Amino acid sequence: MSEKKTSLFEESLKPLKNAAAILKLSSDVVEVLSSHERILTVTIPVKMDNGKIKVFTGYRAQHNTARGPAKGGIRYHPSVCLDEVKSLSYWMSIKNAVVGIPYGGGKGGITCNPKELSIGELERLTRGYAARIARFIGVDKDVPAPDVNTTAQIMGWIADEYYKIMGEYLPGVITSKSLSIGGSKGRDTATGRGAYFATLEAVKALNISLKGARVSIQGFGNAAQPMAQYLHELGSKIVAVSDSTAGVYNANGINPIALIEHKNKTKSVKGFPGTKAITTEDPITLDCDILIPAALETQITLKNADKVKAKLVVEEANGPTTPEADKILHDRGVFVIPDVLANAGGVTVSYFEWVQNRMGYYWSNEEVDEKLKRVMNEAFHDVYQTYLQCKVDMRTAAYVTAVRKIVDAMSALGRI
Repeated sequence: MSEKKTSLFEESLKPLKNAAAILKLSSDVVEVLSSHERILTVTIPVKMDNGKIKVFTGYRAQHNTARGPAKGGIRYHPSVCLDEVKSLSYWMSIKNAVVGIPYGGGKGGITCNPKELSIGELERLTRGYAARIARFIGVDKDVPAPDVNTTAQIMGWIADEYYKIMGEYLPGVITSKSLSIGGSKGRDTATGRGAYFATLEAVKALNISLKGARVSIQGFGNAAQPMAQYLHELGSKIVAVSDSTAGVYNANGINPIALIEHKNKTKSVKGFPGTKAITTEDPITLDCDILIPAALETQITLKNADKVKAKLVVEEANGPTTPEADKILHDRGVFVIPDVLANAGGVTVSYFEWVQNRMGYYWSNEEVDEKLKRVMNEAFHDVYQTYLQCKVDMRTAAYVTAVRKIVDAMSALGRI
C-alpha cells in the first residue's frame, strides 16, 4: 500500500473536509475555503556578482482575509513553488484562526538557494522581490514575516524598499524585524516558546512527566533550538537531533546549548562530541517519549508512521505529517499537537509586533511572554475541548475550531 501521489495543496485540504463534515458546511462554503483570494507570481532579474543577469521566480499567495489582513512568512528555498505557497498560505488562515488573532492567511517565497548567493546578491534579490509585491502588501492588506532561510536582515531590506516606494514609514507592513527598526522583544524565540507552552498543557492532559522524558528532534533551526533548551531545563533528555545535513544520537541525552554552539561554529550538528551519527530521518522513528518534527513538510508518512514510538508528537514544522500518516498515529494512540497550534507562537508574537508598531508603544520581554502564554494556553484548551467533545484527533479538532471562526467572519461580512 502506498500513498496516492497528489499535490501538497490537495493533501492540505483533507483536514478541512473532515472539519466541514463535522460542522455540516455546504459544498459551496467548502469550495470558497478551498480557494485563494489572490495569487501573485513574479519574475525578479538580478545582476549577479559576475556581471550576468539571473532571473528568479517569486510568489505571494493570499488565502482568506475575512478575519483580517493576510499574514504569513516568506521563504527562500530551492523547493519553493506555487503548490507549496498555496498550501502554506491556507495553513496560515487556519493557524491564525486557531489562536484567535485577527489575520487571514498569506505566504510567499522565492525559488532559490540562498546559501549559493553572496550578501550583495541576496540583498538585490530581496529588494527586487519587495518592489514586485509592494502594491499587494500593506499594514492592513498583507503582512509578511520570515520563514525558511529568511532573517530579520532580509525583513529590514523589504521594509526599506517598501518605505521608499510608498514614501512613508510604515513599520507594521512586516514583522520579525530587528529591535532597532520596530521589532518585538521575544520574537526570536517565539515559535519555540509557543510550542513549549502548548507542550506543557498537553503533558498535563496526558499525565506525562517531562522530567526524564526522552525527546527526539528533526530539524534544529530557530524553532527547535529554544524548545530543546526549555525542555532540557525541565529535566527532559534530548536523545536525538538532526538538521538538513546530519543527525546525532546519545541515549543519555545531549546538551542543547553545547549543540547550538557546535552548530553555530560548524554549520551542522554533525560530529558533535559524545554522540553517534544517525541519518536526518532517524529522529522520526527512534525510541523516545516526545517527537518534535521541526524540519520541512511530509516527514511522517505512510512508510514510517507505524514506526513512530513517541507518545506525544509536537509539530513545530508546517505540514510534517501526511493525512494517511495522521490516521495511523491516531489509531495507535499517539497524541499530536498539530502544526496549526504547536507552531503558532511565531505568528502570535508577530501579531504583538504589528500591534506595537501601530501603537508606537513597545512591551517588555515579560509582557510579551505573559501574553503569549495566555494565547497558547487558551488555544490549546479550545482545541482540546473540541477533541474531547467531537471524539476526533487533535488536528481535526483544530480545524473545526478554526473553520468555525472563519465561516462566522465570512457570514458576518456577507461573503457566503
